Amino acid sequence: MPNNVASSIADRHHFEENPKMKVEAQGANEGTPFCNESQNGNSAPTSWRELGGHNCVKMLIIAGLFCYLFHNEIDRIVHKWLTDSSWSHGFLIPLFSIYFINQHKQEILGLQTRPNYLGLFFLICWIVFYALNGASPSGYAYLQPISMIAVLGAVVLFLGGWRLVKYTWLPIAFLVFAVPLPRRYYVAFTMPMRHLAASVAAVLLNFISGLEATASGVIIDVIYKGQHLEPLNVAEACSGMRLLMAFLALGVAMAYLHYRPIWQRIILLASTIPIAVFCNIVRVTVTGFIYVLIHPRYTQGIYHDFLGLGMLPLAFVLYGFLAWFMTSLFVEESEAVAEDIVVRRKQ
Repeated sequence: MPNNVASSIADRHHFEENPKMKVEAQGANEGTPFCNESQNGNSAPTSWRELGGHNCVKMLIIAGLFCYLFHNEIDRIVHKWLTDSSWSHGFLIPLFSIYFINQHKQEILGLQTRPNYLGLFFLICWIVFYALNGASPSGYAYLQPISMIAVLGAVVLFLGGWRLVKYTWLPIAFLVFAVPLPRRYYVAFTMPMRHLAASVAAVLLNFISGLEATASGVIIDVIYKGQHLEPLNVAEACSGMRLLMAFLALGVAMAYLHYRPIWQRIILLASTIPIAVFCNIVRVTVTGFIYVLIHPRYTQGIYHDFLGLGMLPLAFVLYGFLAWFMTSLFVEESEAVAEDIVVRRKQ
């Protein structure tokens, strides 16, 4: 018995003095690294190329199965991006998600991950939901692509656990911006925006001498110098929904990438909606001025499209000004204290 106790104490002393054994034991308890060590075994992985062949094969197999299962939804979404200019920004959303993940490359490659079987449960549930919703005659089409994104999140949770989800949940959720809204909801959102743009534009047009403008729904009746002009129709393309969706996605990206206090990120994200609405009102008003004072042909076709693109710089300027204003007006206490510290050389 005394020999066993002495042997146990000696083994424990040897274990505590050997850091390599401690690291190996800790790794065994925490899980396996997301990426294998480099070939020399001395440095942590710093590149996606160091994932190893077996990890790449696993990811290719998972990607292949994912595309096979959801190929109908992927084809439908891509077709919408190609044929509807209101959703053409969808091509950029997956690229932004990949960029977000790459921003945390070092943290992801150094993770000690372990499978989480709650993710397997969610994975099965979402696949069953996808199949039942698609087979049902009253299935809700918008939930099909949403369940596809949820399946992707469940796969990440199952294979990498909550530690991997910590760095990938926003890039995965960001894909929702690429999913086109159902037609009825899209119209329901755009109609109030069209009414607002028409009403404000009519008020501003009345400042022109000799011009009378009256808004009736999305139609602006114009009388200029006693002559009735053809009514202006704030069409669906002029609702500002396209600018709103694209700018809202950009606002999420900016709030995620730029380090700021959480309350500033919330304000910047919330500001994307009024900025987009304001820019669309400016667009409709400028279109009305061009229609009345210059020529109606400059409000159609390529001129109309260029005017819409011109609202993007205006939105960026307003958004950038708000970000600069909050940065300049509100200084964190730690930064203020750091600026007051004076380092003096010892005489």
